[in-house]
Amino acid sequence: MAKRDYYEVLGVARDTSAEEIKKAFRQKAKQFHPDKNPKERKKAEEEFKRVAEAYEVLSDPDKRAQYDRYGHAGPTQGFDFSSTDFRRARQAYSDFGFGAVDDLFDLFFRQGAPRTVTRKQRVLQGEDIEYKLRITLEDAASGTRMKITAPRLISCHRCQGSGMEPGTSKRACPTCRGRGQVEYRQQSLLGSFVNIRTCPECNGKGEIIEQPCHRCRGTGRVKEKSKISINVPAGVDNGSRLRLKGQGNAGPSGGPAGDLYIIIEVIPHPKFQRGGQDIHSKVRINYPQAALGTKVKVDTLWGKETVSIPAGTQPGTVIRMRGKGMPNLNGTRKGDHFVEVGVGVPTRLSAAQRSALLELQKTFPETEDQS
Repeated sequence: MAKRDYYEVLGVARDTSAEEIKKAFRQKAKQFHPDKNPKERKKAEEEFKRVAEAYEVLSDPDKRAQYDRYGHAGPTQGFDFSSTDFRRARQAYSDFGFGAVDDLFDLFFRQGAPRTVTRKQRVLQGEDIEYKLRITLEDAASGTRMKITAPRLISCHRCQGSGMEPGTSKRACPTCRGRGQVEYRQQSLLGSFVNIRTCPECNGKGEIIEQPCHRCRGTGRVKEKSKISINVPAGVDNGSRLRLKGQGNAGPSGGPAGDLYIIIEVIPHPKFQRGGQDIHSKVRINYPQAALGTKVKVDTLWGKETVSIPAGTQPGTVIRMRGKGMPNLNGTRKGDHFVEVGVGVPTRLSAAQRSALLELQKTFPETEDQS
């Protein structure tokens, strides 16, 4: 199949200027880039190859002159735009992460020596840290205030976080000339690829410390066990996270501190079990109490409460005490306390008790009605 005319592929006239050819190439490359045409990817790939091949010839004055005189038999191709080359171009597009096709082709065909790249210096924030705090269920119910000792990195007092020995200074990094990034140019079949990387000499800071602080060894931070006051709100549960802003590690080079996250762990209670905002416990009564009914005192998170046991209460009966459970974090309402009643059967009886039970037994039928 005969090749299409390169001028026709780019949609320009034969007397078009080099700048107009470049402009037309960019437009066509955007139009037919496979990533822009997912529904007709195969067709777009083929057209994309033609556009790139046409531009490779027409953008070079010597090759363009040969093409104008001899057609496709004239110019010596600078590359064979095979599927492998095409994949390289596509991969380069993904690796560099450019948001526009213009950026990609500016890098492909830009000329000049490698250079440093200007980058605005960023102030780095310190790392967030976590601290696991164990509290009782009573503390979780009522809330509490306590002090903890947390290990963290603080700004070095000797150098004020600069990392420099007092009285000394920094100098611009000779590798990146103070910009923090360097540009590496790599030749490919499509032209020059430009890769921008963090400067390996200064790690992107743009500056080099001539004499590091002997206390922090140039890091600007030192370890310390800090005493921190914490307000634990009522209603917290296992896994609750409390954020203390600015109480984490200090930032490098005097940057702002990160945050401290307090992870709550509630110690298991010997009497109570928690289910959300509700509390569950058990109470044991004897047979006469269950049969006749009674009043008993039970422990709650808020002190002892009197509970009425109705006559004929069966083992496993659950009695509800409203508003005696855990508060929610908003403090608007409390859950309930549920008491499960257990009936105790004595293992030893006195003579009087045995005699009384035998007399009582005579008043009951021999078998219990199961209906």
